[in-house]
Amino acid sequence: AQNVTVEEVVAAYKQACQKLNCKQIPKLLKQIQEFKDLAPRIDCLDLKGEKLDYKACEALEEIFKRLQFKIVDLEQTSLDEDGASALFDMIEYYESATHLNISFNKHIGTRGWQAAAHMMRKTNCLQYLDARNTPLLDHSAPFVARALRISSSLVVLHLENASLSGRPLMLLATALKMNMNLRELYLADNKLNGLQDSAQLGNLLKFNCYIQILDLRNNHVLDSGLAYLCEGLKEQRRGLVTLVLWNNQLTHTGMAYLGMTLPHTQTLETLNLGHNPIGNEGVRNLKNGLIGNRSVLRLGLASTKLTCEGAVAVAEFIAESPRLLRLDLRENEIKTGGLMALSLALKVNHSLLRLDLDREPKKESVKSFIETQKALLAEIQNGCKRNFVLAREQEEKEQKLQQSASMPEITVTEPPEGEDGAAAAPGEPGETPA
Repeated sequence: AQNVTVEEVVAAYKQACQKLNCKQIPKLLKQIQEFKDLAPRIDCLDLKGEKLDYKACEALEEIFKRLQFKIVDLEQTSLDEDGASALFDMIEYYESATHLNISFNKHIGTRGWQAAAHMMRKTNCLQYLDARNTPLLDHSAPFVARALRISSSLVVLHLENASLSGRPLMLLATALKMNMNLRELYLADNKLNGLQDSAQLGNLLKFNCYIQILDLRNNHVLDSGLAYLCEGLKEQRRGLVTLVLWNNQLTHTGMAYLGMTLPHTQTLETLNLGHNPIGNEGVRNLKNGLIGNRSVLRLGLASTKLTCEGAVAVAEFIAESPRLLRLDLRENEIKTGGLMALSLALKVNHSLLRLDLDREPKKESVKSFIETQKALLAEIQNGCKRNFVLAREQEEKEQKLQQSASMPEITVTEPPEGEDGAAAAPGEPGETPA
């Protein structure tokens, strides 16, 4: 609809509610009345927590006919198959949203998912779909898989806690091998196992080099599953940038596979292994792989059952690393000896900007060690601050260089009279070389 006013939208919606004999949604009316500029996409239509039965959904068409949004939030709206199908058809037809949240809707059923899949396939504007806690069961998964395989504009897909283990995951992973648009895939809390499920994901990584974020937190990937994932990672020339394996019962055995894989990964920048019982031996298995790796910038080892011995192995890696930016070692039993090693490592490391450690010192048999721990913690933070200042100075220096390289006088179109037009190149007298 062209040149529509707030009053017209409100009137059309109220009329539709009357005709369909359904309640108006006060939260919705309040939002519409606050909209200012109706021509471009409006930031958000928020229906979170409103109960939307079929009639309430039908009435919404009067709004979607007239207005387009960036975000349409339908979280926890008690959608049933009829309502969900109607809404997804409208969103597809009117290209209503670039971001759609349908999470916490337990009953959208097969027809709801069928309509959602149709919407994913047909709209070119839908980039972000959040379906957390909305079960995608065996009979619905084929529709979604087909949509993801053919062509989908989706860039981000959230399917946390969607009962994916088994056939649904197999169908999705197989489909995504063909997909070139998806960049972020969130599969937390799906009880994914260390056998078939992980094998499917490992296989996906072999063929898909477009997905940049894979979040598998709170699953049962286990060491056996990590072996499959590593096989996939090894084959990637470009591809995954962030891998989250938080809380997947990984041990030192899995770290041996990962240690052998890390020297081969070229794009992996963030690796989160928090809340896995990796232990000191696990970190030792990782160490050489990390030293041989050229891409990892952020490493999460929170709550991984490390003691001073593990911290020493981590410190050896920090001392060798020219690029690590952030390291998380919270919730581990790192005492004086471990902190000493980390503090020494930071004296030779110039890249680490943030090292997360528990604030409170750990209990020690020797009382004076508590004070030593406090001093070491302060020293470590100072090392990070120093690196931060260095990094900023370096950045400013590089910006100046870029500016001097693109100075307007270098691109003078006509030579000034009496000169041959050769502008001073950077680094000639009068300029201090960086």
